[in-house]
Amino acid sequence: MVYINDTMQSLFDIGSEREALGPGATLLRGSALPQATTLVAEIERIAARAPFRHMTTPGGLKMSAAMTNCGTAGWITDRRGYRYESNDPQTGRPWPAMPEAFRTLAADAARAAGYPGFVPDACLINRYSPGARLSLHQDRDEADYGHPIVSVSLGLPATFQFGGLKRGDPVRRVALQHGDVVVWGGPSRLAHHGVLALKDDEHPMTGGCRYNLTLRKAL
Repeated sequence: MVYINDTMQSLFDIGSEREALGPGATLLRGSALPQATTLVAEIERIAARAPFRHMTTPGGLKMSAAMTNCGTAGWITDRRGYRYESNDPQTGRPWPAMPEAFRTLAADAARAAGYPGFVPDACLINRYSPGARLSLHQDRDEADYGHPIVSVSLGLPATFQFGGLKRGDPVRRVALQHGDVVVWGGPSRLAHHGVLALKDDEHPMTGGCRYNLTLRKAL
């Protein structure tokens, strides 16, 4: 939150560049920039308790992006399938609590995109190194699809793919920069999406990687 003429307002209220990606899907350019330093510091704190790891798909493939979680529930994948669990299977302890900065940013972004009252309970954190990618998929492991997805980009730029409800639908490629936030829900809640392979580069805040926060209401 920031103060404008002695009134506390969300940065989303005072104008960020917006771009419609589809029905119910909005890109908010640069909206996380004022909080970026805090967000990256919180990621490092979370990773100290729940280290990044390359999870395995049910088919036995190792995911190229390293992952960890925070919040009441954490998304995991292994030979048993895709699901949410309250404890980190690597440490046996509950996932780290979700930072208030994550929760506030997600709620403000969702409201700006037309989804008031969003309260995430899960945040999947992806760390992309050069060459890492995420194939087209749908977020289907949540209990209620009535809540939106909020995705925050930090660090190196990436090419986001945003398609339709069917895997064969046309896919739009969107260049995402440090601080960009994408929100999708409603008719686009089950849209296929992914990330093309990350290009080799350096970012002053994150070095040679990109972080992505995916905030959801899972339970």
